[in-house]
Amino acid sequence: MMEDLDHNFDHAIGVNLKRLRNLRSLTLDQLADVSGVSRAMISRIERAEASPSALLLAKLCAALGTTLSDFFADADRPVDPLSRHGDQPVWRDPETGYIRRAVSPSGVGSNVDIVSVRFPAGARIFFPPEPGAVGTRQYLWVLEGVLAVRVGDAHYRLETGDCLFMDIAITHAFENLTAEDVRYAVIIERGA
Repeated sequence: MMEDLDHNFDHAIGVNLKRLRNLRSLTLDQLADVSGVSRAMISRIERAEASPSALLLAKLCAALGTTLSDFFADADRPVDPLSRHGDQPVWRDPETGYIRRAVSPSGVGSNVDIVSVRFPAGARIFFPPEPGAVGTRQYLWVLEGVLAVRVGDAHYRLETGDCLFMDIAITHAFENLTAEDVRYAVIIERGA
């Protein structure tokens, strides 16, 4: 059943990627050049033949000038200031297994997104500098567990209740060194 959900979401990711690429009048080659993701991989993602990792999606979103929250938003859904739990887009990163839920309502014109994440035991993810994310900052609030975070050269150990403010345009990495999942919220501010 989870495999069916993943395949359906892979299809939705492919449709959204192609829609955004066409909206910006970019060819596969142009998006590959701007994002650093191969043309072949972009094509496979658009055809739902590959599940993109969080890192690949971050690169593609930066190249398309959008956030992950906007990327996962249902473009056909009418704007609603209420985001019901059952309607919130949920995505599982195939590489780390982390689960990302877009909590905030989409399309309401706000420059703030709220995301809930469940980060599995032993998982780690690294994001290189993203020039397209200049001016985008976030608060990372640990709701349960312990999370190691690196932002540039600074290292932090975040425990339950801790909150870290960071610029996401610079190198950052997350690592769960414990045997338990970490739950955290991310509040993203675009265009600061």
